Amino acid sequence: MKKLFYYADKYLEKSDWKDLAMIKFCLFSIGILAGIKIPAKNKKKAGMVASVLFAITYIPLMAKFFAVIAEKDA
Repeated sequence: MKKLFYYADKYLEKSDWKDLAMIKFCLFSIGILAGIKIPAKNKKKAGMVASVLFAITYIPLMAKFFAVIAEKDA
């Protein structure tokens, strides 16, 4: 667990406001997917938008996180 926190701290050191904004959008979209009450007629559209937004934000965030993990400690 300590190693995970170490990598998270290292990731945040290398992040700027854009990365943090993407994290917030990613969490927002997964929250919608997790079951916020949406009227039945809009559920499919909201789910699709949230899925696309999640994928658009999650992929670059995880790519950067794994790059941080793969770096050699200086």
